[in-house]
Amino acid sequence: MTATPDPTRPLAGVRVVEISSFVAVPLAGMTLAQLGAEVVRVDPVGGAADYRRWPLTEAGDSIYWAGLNKGKRSLAVDMRSPAGRDVVTRLIAGSGVFITNVTGRPWHAYETLRARRPDLIAVEVSGRADGGTGVDYTVNAGIGFPLVTGPAESSGPVNHVLPAWDVSCGLYAALSVVTALRHRDATGDGQHVRIPLENVALATASNLSLLTEAMVTGTSRARIGNAVYGTYGQDFTGSDGSAFMIVALTDRHFRDLTTLTGTADAVAALEDSLGADFSDEGQRYRHRAALNALFADWFARHTGEEIATALSATSVLWERYRTFAETAAGDRVTANALFTELDQPRVGRHLAAGLPVAIDGTYPAAAPAPALGDDTAAVLGDWLALDADEVSALRDAGTVA
Repeated sequence: MTATPDPTRPLAGVRVVEISSFVAVPLAGMTLAQLGAEVVRVDPVGGAADYRRWPLTEAGDSIYWAGLNKGKRSLAVDMRSPAGRDVVTRLIAGSGVFITNVTGRPWHAYETLRARRPDLIAVEVSGRADGGTGVDYTVNAGIGFPLVTGPAESSGPVNHVLPAWDVSCGLYAALSVVTALRHRDATGDGQHVRIPLENVALATASNLSLLTEAMVTGTSRARIGNAVYGTYGQDFTGSDGSAFMIVALTDRHFRDLTTLTGTADAVAALEDSLGADFSDEGQRYRHRAALNALFADWFARHTGEEIATALSATSVLWERYRTFAETAAGDRVTANALFTELDQPRVGRHLAAGLPVAIDGTYPAAAPAPALGDDTAAVLGDWLALDADEVSALRDAGTVA
């Protein structure tokens, strides 16, 4: 009897070899694993540059590494040795799918690997399209975002803490594997996909009109603090120091905000005095400083609990600013089907997010990340059909660990 396919594991049967570090490619591999692929991350003996990256447990184990390698298998190989390189290239040829951000090494270049597996799918993430190196924070610095981030009065660059290009690049890489698999199923041909991190950032800046605005108008976007460009959005502080982000995208949102704050008449008078039309979101944005002054008084006279209760009865888009610790303890995590309890060796029990996509109503759950080399013997046996003596010989020679 044929087993019924699991809809939450559409990539079951797909094998992927990953050589990586840091964010983009590890995220791609984890995403593919959460979709059902069997992903083996290959690291050098002793671990890659990210194996002990902060944050760490008290024992010195990387919480970061565990977070980005859930559900994978781990193989530790001396990739400087000919024997180690042979093991890895055989694994890649056998799997038929290879993802990496460790480029420039001839032994696992696409042309070399394709000679062993003509229909190979290889996805390579690099720093820059011209072959130069780059990471999220250096790429971001060269695009323009740090110069429009932060308070309006700030003159220097302000980095944001989210590695947006790494995350986007990792998801593009996972998507590239899926589309290349579809292409191979249809034609029998593999694909070589290159994704420069800088191009991901440039494409996003272009798609969001930031680059086009500069080309068409000859000006760069101004720094506007916590306002929302082109519409009405602003942060406000309550009487107890609580902070809220308020966004009014539509005319209804804006009317509800003026009613809530008791400023409808004052806003109408302001509109008349300015000759403005606040049914136009662009004009609400243009005159945001005057509107902020009217709304701020109501927030300053109410506690966070009072503000949240009042806003909940309106159509206004809002949220209270929270710390990561507050979010982790709140019901968005504790009562969310995205999170399941995970007993992560070396880290401990915690609620861990699986794939943030519900497939037929079910979120693919998180699985523990391995320790370095946990699966070396099993992978060599399963994927290369090596027996125990052969694996022992490789271990004794220092080829694998």
